[in-house]
Amino acid sequence: MTRHPSRRSVIAAGAAVAGAIALPFAARAQSPIVVKFSHVVADQTPKGQASVKFKELAEKKFPGKVQVQVFPNSQLFGDAKELEALLLGDVQFIAPSLSKFDRYTKKIQVFDLPFLFDNVHAVDSFQAGPKGQELLKAMTSRGLLGLAYWHNGMKELSTNRDQLRRPEDVKGLKFRIQASDVLEAQFRALGANPQKMAFSEVYQALQTGVVDGQENTWSNIYSQKFFEVQKTIAETNHGVIDYMVVTNAKWWDGLAADIRKGLSEAMAEATAHGNKLAGEFNEADRKKIADAGKAKIQKLSKDDVAAWRKAMEPVWKKFESEIGRDLIDAARKSNAA
Repeated sequence: MTRHPSRRSVIAAGAAVAGAIALPFAARAQSPIVVKFSHVVADQTPKGQASVKFKELAEKKFPGKVQVQVFPNSQLFGDAKELEALLLGDVQFIAPSLSKFDRYTKKIQVFDLPFLFDNVHAVDSFQAGPKGQELLKAMTSRGLLGLAYWHNGMKELSTNRDQLRRPEDVKGLKFRIQASDVLEAQFRALGANPQKMAFSEVYQALQTGVVDGQENTWSNIYSQKFFEVQKTIAETNHGVIDYMVVTNAKWWDGLAADIRKGLSEAMAEATAHGNKLAGEFNEADRKKIADAGKAKIQKLSKDDVAAWRKAMEPVWKKFESEIGRDLIDAARKSNAA
């Protein structure tokens, strides 16, 4: 005779199964939000230090609820793959250089326009203003949301020649550039020859004369020893090398409002910390270059800068329709702020 299980035993078994199923969900609900922050530079750089500061602040605000994992030095993804990884959800935060975003919005090219900003204070003023803040949200339709601007610094121009004061001093010379339509147009407008080249190849190219010059921040010129293989560095402050901290817009919108608010506050504080460090690094490295006595640092007069600006006007005009006149005007006004 077949025995059928009692109703009580069926209910008990069902409760046990339900409990076993519910347990992982409960555990999952209590597990922390993991934020993977991937970048391509060393921990001791301003970008590296800002990301470490963000981790510290975010975890302090949300103990046990948020865990930030920082991966420096391209440990997870290099320059070529990090944007794709962010869009796929493999990481949550990255901080590429601004020029990397021109395929997502042409407006970002405003930061590559030469001699647009007088100094880093003007850059700060523009980035904090309405137009700079709008730019952070300009790529949301492509899945990217900007959270902050992080400084590397202003660019200086260097060559293997003795004189570097006026636009005519670079005519016919070969300059290494990042992959950027604006930077290519910048050197062509000067009658120079731009050469796109990986950052890691620049020192040897300068040393062997494959290129005659380059443009970079003081901290990059010092850390990469470019000053050892260049005769002159002009204090042009003609452009900016900055980063944008971006996140996956869909992931960010899916966070609880209090988490978004706290992470935004942590990011603002980390940004102030990193940008202060960037200024200190550049100031200290400029002094180290001057003290080394290998490359001569040339200061530009107001007339010199005016000559460079005039030579660059065709570049501004060429990209005005892509960038937007309103952005260029806002950037120019930031010089008087």
